[in-house]
Amino acid sequence: MNRAILDELIGMDGHDQAVRAELAADGSLFDGYHPRMAEVHRANAARLREIIAEFGWPGRALVGDDGAEAAWRIAQHSIGEPAFMRRCRDLLDEAGRRGDVPRWQFAYIDDRIRMFEGRPQRFGTQFRWGPGGPEPYSLEDPARVEVWRSELGLPPLAEVIDRARANPPQEPRDRAAADAAELVWRRSVGWVS
Repeated sequence: MNRAILDELIGMDGHDQAVRAELAADGSLFDGYHPRMAEVHRANAARLREIIAEFGWPGRALVGDDGAEAAWRIAQHSIGEPAFMRRCRDLLDEAGRRGDVPRWQFAYIDDRIRMFEGRPQRFGTQFRWGPGGPEPYSLEDPARVEVWRSELGLPPLAEVIDRARANPPQEPRDRAAADAAELVWRRSVGWVS
């Protein structure tokens, strides 16, 4: 195990979570993609890109379970860099197939990419605000979602929906404006044309 890379990934992820908590506390996190959050994500993605170039995907063999999860979360948050996030998805898929990361990590990043591209998700990991509170973004195949979730070690979707509704995230002050701003942002970084 590479302790220096592990410590660095944990530190990067911890900084991301600290900034997120600070912005959530004052409510500004929920008014679009906050510039401070974007800067943390850009810096973390740049460093993860360097780590990948030197070592390959930082999975369990290189950085243990905690480091692998931190690397996944950094990749999951690299939303301003579609090409890099897609590359990370491919690397996570490969690492998961060989047992170097849990397969659920692939499910989350694949769904998130599909959501940003405006396509239905496969595994039901990404949520949005609906009339009854948090609900999954559209699903590619609702009849198969539970099979796909089970294959990758995810709990039943109904349980996740119940938990999300019991403890919902803060809703944007103006949902329509937030949705419109997100679409403008997705176009600006290249997720959609």
